[in-house]
Parts: sequence; structure tokens; C-alpha cells
Amino acid sequence: MNRYIKLTLCILLPLLIGGISGYASASGINIWYMGLNKPFFNPPNYLFGPVWSLLYILMGISFYRILQSTPNEIRKKAIVIFCIQLVLNFCWSFLFFRFQMLAISFIEIIIMWISIATMIYTFTKIDKTAAYLQIPYLLWVSFASVLNGAIWYLN
Repeated sequence: MNRYIKLTLCILLPLLIGGISGYASASGINIWYMGLNKPFFNPPNYLFGPVWSLLYILMGISFYRILQSTPNEIRKKAIVIFCIQLVLNFCWSFLFFRFQMLAISFIEIIIMWISIATMIYTFTKIDKTAAYLQIPYLLWVSFASVLNGAIWYLN
């Protein structure tokens, strides 16, 4: 497969997953979320879309770099971990916004954080740049975890 097509597909995968979960949970954002008590550090809603889009693009580039590496057991493990964290990312929006399960979504985002940290650790064994591209994602999910916990506490 042409490397540019492969890179494009790798970027589109997380963008598509994020877009689907965002679209499916949009009603919860516009109605339910607006009425919640939120901590002082809650960012404005318009910030979430661009931040997640950038993170999904970085995620796709990172995944592409892993797929370009020599096939072996560590690469196979890295691909599995990438897929696990992507599924967890997809599910979180439903748990939080669609089903309004603040406690469950908090537990899930902690598990997602662990999977992202594990992914970064595994990626460093294959391609350090691919791992470093995931650091903004880990930082944002760290912030989102604190925000999720604070919203759960306040409501």
C-alpha cells in the first residue's frame, strides 16, 4: 500500500472514531452537560473539538509510525494496546455524555489513562517519536480525568 494512503488511513481511523462518538453524544453535551455544576478550571466547550482533532491526528501519525516498523511481537502488542485505548476513548463519550454515568466514566477514563501510558511505554521500544507524539494525549486525558472526577464530585 502506498505510504501516503496508509498514513491517511491511520489518521482517519482515530478521527472517525472520535467523530462518531462525538456525534452520538452531542445531545448530551448540548443539553445535560450545560446544566451541570463544573469546577472553575472547566475549559470552554469550543476548545474540546479542536484539541481532540489535533490529538486524533497525532494519534494517527504515531500509529502509522508503529505500523511502518519491523513486524515482531512488540509491534503486535503495540497495535493491540493502541486499539484497546481507542475503544476506551470511544466508549468514554457514551458513558459520560450519552448515559450520564459520571462514576463509571471516571473509572473508565482512569483505565484509559493506564492504557495510554502502557501504549507510550510500548511504543518507546519501537519508535520513540511515535511514543512522544502520544504525550499530549496522555496530558489531555490526565486533565480530562481530573475534570471528570471533579464534575462527578460536584454533581
